[in-house]
Amino acid sequence: MSRSRHSAIKVTVLGMAVNAVLATIKLVTGIVGHSYALVADAVESFADIASSTIVWGSLIVSAKPPDAKHPYGHGKAESLAALAVGFMLSGAAFGIAVQAIDGIRNPHEAPAGFTLIVLIAVVIAKETMCRVSARVAKQSGSLVVAADAWHHRADAITSMVATVGISISLFAGRGYESADDWAALVASVIIMVNGIHFVRRAMGELMDEQPAADLLAHIESVASSVEGVRRIEKIMARKTGTKYLVDAHVEVDGDLPVRQAHSIAHRVKDRLREQIPSIVDVLVHIEPVRASAYDDL
Repeated sequence: MSRSRHSAIKVTVLGMAVNAVLATIKLVTGIVGHSYALVADAVESFADIASSTIVWGSLIVSAKPPDAKHPYGHGKAESLAALAVGFMLSGAAFGIAVQAIDGIRNPHEAPAGFTLIVLIAVVIAKETMCRVSARVAKQSGSLVVAADAWHHRADAITSMVATVGISISLFAGRGYESADDWAALVASVIIMVNGIHFVRRAMGELMDEQPAADLLAHIESVASSVEGVRRIEKIMARKTGTKYLVDAHVEVDGDLPVRQAHSIAHRVKDRLREQIPSIVDVLVHIEPVRASAYDDL
């Protein structure tokens, strides 16, 4: 298992432990302190534990080497997990919104002051986890770890907005008891938007969507630099887990012997994997061209 994959698994397990502790604290504090926003936040944190479990499982599965049934590896497990996490984010947002609307329509007791202390601690803890997870996601190129990082930030956002809402209900006085419910409603919209974002990205990976144009241009540039390559006719790439599979249609002198053309194809593959570590495999298709076609260029 690579160091980046090991780091991704470790930060995911750490996130599960943090979520379990914080979710319990928030739930108890929310019930005792009469904060509906904090209870909703706790429910979202318990959902985080389930999503982190999915992330952890996908990282374990995707690390498995290719086999007879899965010659391209198991990397798509990460995309499937990212899709699940995106749906869970969206589902949590919907649940929070429903509960918040109910709180707005049915006035209740104002939250207790000590709930603010808990919320501030939660914001600090969750934003810290988000930054740590995001750094690991960037290093490994894992979409599912990036989604899990945003799950931590979503929790930080709900807690931060709840802090504002509870502060208003406490300091503005009578008639503002539902301010924390409005805060929870605003937070649900933010979470929903990001849940949809990760669903779209995961669907793109599952549908073998082409990567960013700058990566394709870099691949073409590296392949073109190989001696014997006249031109790159076409480059296609798709993501599997944190790595890319590349198909390259390479034009070479049509009068070359098969053995020599085959050698050029291997050099293209080796150079791409050497200079772009995120590429796990390359399929090179040789296209013949007449040398005379380039004599006048």
